Amino acid sequence: MEFSKIIAVSGKPGLFEILSQTKTGVIVKSLVDGKRMPITATHNVSLLENIAIFTYEEDVPLGDVFTNIAQKEDNKEAISHKESNDTLKSYFSEVLPDFDEERVYTSNIKKVLQWYNILVQAGFDFATINVEETVSSEEEE
Repeated sequence: MEFSKIIAVSGKPGLFEILSQTKTGVIVKSLVDGKRMPITATHNVSLLENIAIFTYEEDVPLGDVFTNIAQKEDNKEAISHKESNDTLKSYFSEVLPDFDEERVYTSNIKKVLQWYNILVQAGFDFATINVEETVSSEEEE
């Protein structure tokens, strides 16, 4: 499973892996229940590798945030996204100390933790995130 093929679809819970492309969209597999389904152009789709978290310095790619959580949790599940808002903010500040508290809402933190836990349950190897980025940047040169 490649990080560059993991997507979130608005209106559908969980995360999905892109399996193949069709004329009208893509075929995906749910990382939660393994069901396959078509996603058409009418759905709003976000590639996880294109999402970043605001900090006071620069935007940090979501993959880096996931890697930080994986290191902190030893590649095991993080705290539940259903914890109290204060607990979530405190935890997130340990993972990403300089996140912009005015622009990163608790709902964003919940989504990041929920997605991270889904990836852990799906057996995702977080060590591959930075390897993919390094390979693609070397190909561009």
